[in-house]
Amino acid sequence: MHHNVRYNCRVLFLNRKILLIRPKMLMANNGNYRELRWFSPWNKLRQVEEYFLPRMLQEVTGQDTVPFGDCVLSTKDTCIGSEICAELWSPRSPHIDMSLDGVEIITNSSASHHELRKADYRVKLIKAATRKSGGIYLYANQKGCDGDRLYYDGCAMLAINGDIVARGAQFSLDDVEVVTATFDLEDVRSYRGETCHPHLVSPSTLPCHRVRVDFSLSGDDDVYLPTTQPITWQFHTPEEEISLGPACWLWDYLRRSGQAGFLVPLSGGVDSSSTACIVYSMCVLICRAVQDGSNQVREDVCRVVGDAAYCPQDPRELCGRVFTTCYMDSENSSEDTHNRAKELANQIGSTHMNINIELAVKGMLGIFSMVTGKWPSFRANGGSSRENLALQNIQARIRMVLAYLFAQLSLWAQGKPGGLLVLGSANVDESLTGYFTKYDCSSADINPIGGISKTDLKSFLHYCTNHFQLHSLRG
Repeated sequence: MHHNVRYNCRVLFLNRKILLIRPKMLMANNGNYRELRWFSPWNKLRQVEEYFLPRMLQEVTGQDTVPFGDCVLSTKDTCIGSEICAELWSPRSPHIDMSLDGVEIITNSSASHHELRKADYRVKLIKAATRKSGGIYLYANQKGCDGDRLYYDGCAMLAINGDIVARGAQFSLDDVEVVTATFDLEDVRSYRGETCHPHLVSPSTLPCHRVRVDFSLSGDDDVYLPTTQPITWQFHTPEEEISLGPACWLWDYLRRSGQAGFLVPLSGGVDSSSTACIVYSMCVLICRAVQDGSNQVREDVCRVVGDAAYCPQDPRELCGRVFTTCYMDSENSSEDTHNRAKELANQIGSTHMNINIELAVKGMLGIFSMVTGKWPSFRANGGSSRENLALQNIQARIRMVLAYLFAQLSLWAQGKPGGLLVLGSANVDESLTGYFTKYDCSSADINPIGGISKTDLKSFLHYCTNHFQLHSLRG
């Protein structure tokens, strides 16, 4: 809060002293974001004001006021500026004017969510930011789920003069990841001397306000350190992204939820099979992380399964502990879908149940018939379109009610603690066109395929057939 206005800010500090507070100037207000609901943009370009620290911070830092506004840090050896998240994506990104005013290092603390095929765009923006006017760009992105629909996929990177020289993992179960590189500031100065001519730019742009810092990023003994060389970025295919992104999101959601696993009604179709494969991919990632020595992942797994001595090694065995699938058949279900669901559950190792819902369907229709004196029929049996739709919907909604019942009590029936999160299996095409039954598979605690198209899901299942050797998915 500054002058009773809320700003989304980045705080830069050194040795227990706040150097400056940089408020965000360009808000993210489209798609998944409504930042203007909570914050105001800082509209005072190149202006800095005094910010009076709260008393609790004064006691910690020994400072009464700190600089607040659009400014940069000037150290003994370089100049450092900041962008915040969406400012990089703006057509008027701050890094352009900062670079033309001699800022050599630009940092960005971002919360960029995962979206299929988005990493390529993100990398191009950062490479372009340093290719046009030279400079070093340090990009750090949030990791993990937001407790709702979004997953932040990391993908931290370091760039200089249009080249990426170091990067973090795009999908990882680690809470914290540190990416380092060695730069030579003379490379920036040489590059700008050849390609960038700030004195030819219109003088209407105000110079950056510089906050002087008695500190040096480089020392006297690092002159001969070899610099980090450019790397070639290997992008994941969309199928790999579907396998990894939602899987990491599911794990982060599960370990924070306090629940013991997932449950999905497995019909044998593309959508529910895709959801099941994503959970299996999650189990593969967990086992791999434990084998690589991640104590945090192992502790989280032990807490989820309720066994302090447990060490996950086989994805199928882990899947049986944290994942329950159920095929809910009626008199209209086919033997083919029944067998496909059973075979897939067997191959991924999930705890599988067959539940016949016919008794519940007839019970619901019996209540309707007792009140109205009529018994609806499917169109194939001479019923009208309204009867046919109502009978389809009642089966779908009964499946939803039973899914929640079994999610809450199936572990209790086995004498185990905890409950299960119900997973949805409605793809984005169904949501966009309205082609789904309200309160059926579209109703769940979370839906890992809610932002993925049917076309991509079909390609993903082909990928799972080969990558995970899930041969039941063929055909």
